[in-house]
Parts: sequence; structure tokens; C-alpha cells
Amino acid sequence: MSFDVVGTLIDFEGGLTSCLNDIAAEAGVIIDGEETLSLYRAARYFDDADLFPDDLVRVYLAIAPKLGLPVDKAYGERLRDSAKNWKAFPDSAEAMARLARDYRLIAMTNARRWAFDHFSAELGNPFHAAFTVDDTGTEKPDPAFFQHVFDFVSGEGASKNDILHVAQSQYHDIGVSRELGLTNCWIERRHALQGYGGTIEPAAFTKPDYHFTSMAALADATASARS
Repeated sequence: MSFDVVGTLIDFEGGLTSCLNDIAAEAGVIIDGEETLSLYRAARYFDDADLFPDDLVRVYLAIAPKLGLPVDKAYGERLRDSAKNWKAFPDSAEAMARLARDYRLIAMTNARRWAFDHFSAELGNPFHAAFTVDDTGTEKPDPAFFQHVFDFVSGEGASKNDILHVAQSQYHDIGVSRELGLTNCWIERRHALQGYGGTIEPAAFTKPDYHFTSMAALADATASARS
């Protein structure tokens, strides 16, 4: 199984808004979580954007005036560094531990290696292998990112036909995985909310092969299938 990490296993929206709410409270400002995520999304996806989460310094300086927050690089660095403390979704670590008993788990993240190391530790280090933007030199949804994983799996005597790709982002993962012929599973983390939050909206919705609203549900389904 291959996994998107940020947004699927790690609650990056909660991590972003928590840090920004702390800054807002210190400044005597109240901010709205969904508005904040919309501003983040608009600021994040630019051709000249830096790698994630390093780019959060630039993003903070872009959105701070719109939120009434202090425009200071130090706060942007604080937002970037908050990634070290972002929490996993409550079901992630246990579900990954259960899945790791029967499957080789591969991380595929657009985050840099330094951030992924913290995310992996938060999840209990369940991965058999991991590919970050530092390893691939590109970001999903670029098919070249996936090719690195295909090559690795091939070296272990398997093929992309043996992979179940698990992710929450329609734009970064579900659409391209379908185009590449992978079996995929959409973890709809925002099932109780409107819109795409901090993740870019896809040009078209891709119906996944499997659809759950939690990692726990995926782990339960695989356990049932194997019994």
C-alpha cells in the first residue's frame, strides 16, 4: 500500500489553523478556520512556491495582512516549524500498525524529508519505504513522482498492479493514480465539511475504487477481506 501522508494521515489543516490561532490570540485577533484554509490554498499554489513546508514562511507573509495578523517573517518561520508538532488523525497510527502486519507500507509525500521524519515518528514509524519531494525532485500529481515508487516496487519483485494507493487529495493523488492504472482508495477526511479546505480543487472528481471516511474503516475492511 502506498500512502499520501499530509492530509491523509497527518492533520495538516488542524496543524496550520492551530498555529495561526495561537498567533491570532497573541495579537488579539479572531480568525475563521475555513477562511484561513481558503487563503492558504490561494497563496500556496504558485509556480515560484518553495518546497513544503518551507514555503509556509512565504505563505504566512502573504495571508497575514488579510487575517489581521502581524506581518513578520518570524511568525512565518513559526508556522513552518509547527510542522514538527502536527498531530496524526486520531485513527491513523493504530490503523497503520494494523495494516503493517500484512502489507508493505510506502509513504509518498510532497513534504520535505525533515518534516516527514517528524510525521513518521508521530505515526509510529510504520513505513517499509518512504519517498519525499527531496527524493523524487518533483511533487505529486507529477507522474514522475509515482514512477520512483514503481521502480522501487519493481526492484522488490512486484509491480504497480500490486499497489493500493491511499490518499485524501483528489487533485494530488486520486486523479493521477487512476490515470496511471493504480487501484486507489480515497480517504475523505473532510466528509463532514464543504469544499476542499487547504487542498487544491481538482478539475474533475475521480470516483475511487474504494472510499472510506477514515483510516480505521480501511483497516477494518482489509481485516474483513483477509478473514
